[in-house]
Amino acid sequence: MARNTVRRRVLRIRDGGTDYRPDTLAAEEPMEIRVGGRPLTVTMRTPGDDFDLAVGFLVSEGVLHSAAEVAGIRYCAGATSDGGNSYNVVDITLARGVRPPDASLERNFYTTSSCGLCGKASLDAVRTTAAWTVAEDPLRVRPALLSALPEQLRAAQRVFDSTGGLHAAGLFDPDGVLRCLREDVGRHNAVDKVIGDALRSGRLPLRGSVLMVSGRASFELVQKAVMAGIPALAAVSAPSSLAVDLANETGLTLVGFLRGSSMNVYSSAERVQRSGRLPVAERTATGG
Repeated sequence: MARNTVRRRVLRIRDGGTDYRPDTLAAEEPMEIRVGGRPLTVTMRTPGDDFDLAVGFLVSEGVLHSAAEVAGIRYCAGATSDGGNSYNVVDITLARGVRPPDASLERNFYTTSSCGLCGKASLDAVRTTAAWTVAEDPLRVRPALLSALPEQLRAAQRVFDSTGGLHAAGLFDPDGVLRCLREDVGRHNAVDKVIGDALRSGRLPLRGSVLMVSGRASFELVQKAVMAGIPALAAVSAPSSLAVDLANETGLTLVGFLRGSSMNVYSSAERVQRSGRLPVAERTATGG
């Protein structure tokens, strides 16, 4: 089985002195996802929770919605030149009657660890029709609860502690309890692993939950949250303009720059409970 960390010899320079020492790095290896033996995509990922990653990716693509739609999942043998198993090829067998991915989704090049949408032909192609709506989810969260999420996420990052080079995605319930955490060199992979874990354990859609991610909130992460039925996405850094547009279109609550007690709420702010009077502009808009 592939490891999620590797050791490499590095030259360390400190205060004018030098020495050689081993350093622990986050592993990054390609993983090919096949459906029914047919190659679909290759993603650069950190080994670990590969089955979650594979099925989570198919949830994001609108192919899977429940564990019953997966007949089997396995590593393909003979993936190395000597006939050994690299554990870098995962094949998913769909249940009878489940439509396979559209041929247009096939990627003929790598999905990099920084971009989960490489190979998409246009913006329309990524606005996948979701099986569940998040707009009417009754989730309500307090700013204090949101403020506590980044520290909880960081404290649970086991591999980050040894490498300092991994993104994380954590799924929290309405009380701020961490239900699932996954790490990966790609933030989109970490999210797919969280979603895949939920599918395999029969918990989709993930109503009443908050997805917390390290780094920025991109369009692809909003899409993945919506496809899994997650009503709120929070990030420690900035969202992109397309992320905000999609969040507004779908009714997802998008929180960015979540640092300490400060944050920006970019969409569906009614889910974030506040005390005191609304700002003047908002009181005017709502008739308050």
